[in-house]
Amino acid sequence: MNLSRDLSRKSFAIYGLGSTGRSVIKYFNRNRFKNYVIWDDDKDLRRTWNLNKKKEEDFINSLNLVDHIIVSPGVDLKKVKYKKILLRNKDKIITDLDLFYILNPKIKSIVVTGTNGKSTTCKIIDHLLKKNKIHSVLGGNIGKPILSLNLKKNPLVIIEASSFQLSYSKFVKPNYALILNITNDHLDWHGSMKKYIEAKFKIFSIQKKDDYAFINDKKLLSIYKIKKYAGKINFVRSKNFKKVKYKINNHHLNYQANEENLSFVFALSKVLKITEKSFVKSLISFKGLPHRYEILFRKKNTVYINDSKATSFQASSFALKSNENIFWIVGGMPKTGDKIILKNLKNKIIKAYIIGNYMGNFKKQLSGKVDFQLSKTLNNAIDSIFKEIKNNKSKKTTVLLSPAAASYDQFKNFEERGNQFKKLIKNYDRKYF
Repeated sequence: MNLSRDLSRKSFAIYGLGSTGRSVIKYFNRNRFKNYVIWDDDKDLRRTWNLNKKKEEDFINSLNLVDHIIVSPGVDLKKVKYKKILLRNKDKIITDLDLFYILNPKIKSIVVTGTNGKSTTCKIIDHLLKKNKIHSVLGGNIGKPILSLNLKKNPLVIIEASSFQLSYSKFVKPNYALILNITNDHLDWHGSMKKYIEAKFKIFSIQKKDDYAFINDKKLLSIYKIKKYAGKINFVRSKNFKKVKYKINNHHLNYQANEENLSFVFALSKVLKITEKSFVKSLISFKGLPHRYEILFRKKNTVYINDSKATSFQASSFALKSNENIFWIVGGMPKTGDKIILKNLKNKIIKAYIIGNYMGNFKKQLSGKVDFQLSKTLNNAIDSIFKEIKNNKSKKTTVLLSPAAASYDQFKNFEERGNQFKKLIKNYDRKYF
């Protein structure tokens, strides 16, 4: 499908009115794109946008007629109300990322994707560039939607891209593309591991020979025949970063999961001609992101860590590897195909406190491996943990929220879960100490 940069004369259907859909509407209104219709399956959003039965009929009828259908991330074509007509018009489907690249063909960009570490890596890259006086803006799946970014002064745009966005995208063409890692995630949405991986590899698919592709998985390189891509392939080796790792004195980065993130950033810094000295100096001042192995405080021989963003066991395993004598808060909505494999981690865990509406799933996986308690709620888990700490004041311990599961069974998102953990920790700290 060919798209003209002059999109103002085209017709559109916007499916999904979350933050991405709203950003597309704002962009269209700001740039006088008048020929579009909107819809969302959510009743509350429809009420907000005054979408009545007549507008619904107009939307349905338009799907066969419009030039392009813009689908928001997370909209699953297999489950939405009008899946049959959408699937018939699948070739018309594009995303806000596609619009961004079509409308800004000369903009320089870095796209980061992968299962774990995307947000942290994007933030580190943004920090590094700014410290080295490279004008950059950050958006996409992190922070502002891509069409809401300020592109004045021709910045280097850093984009966090989810597999949801990439699954529908057709025109994503970064100058620098990073695939951090790929493990089982969102398989219920994508339908198979193969489709999930293919969505990630789209960031390499239409690069040019002067562009750069970064990856660290040799198996994926061979399976997906990386040589067919035009970009310059950079195989990221952690041993290269380890040579400078000891120079970076920053507790926000002194965490095993960040070693992979930093290996990619270090490889990118070489291509961007940032010196090793400047790389190290820049990262010493980096502050970590909330809810990603966020060390809240240390008190009475105990460290409190908010790792609410860990929504799979693979993500939680880094925090478990990095600590000892752990009171582990785990549970929530498990990811399809995800398994808890503790092996050498069992001796690090004093006790697990299972929360959420899927406690049976976690009980089954932890039975016979570690001591555990069915807590149901964060409040119950933390109450029990503080009683344990009070009775064992001399022992160094770690209180770790690293749920290895999505949050949607009890919370709106991982941020709400992490913020409740912070609030409860402060309240119980005052109560017991």
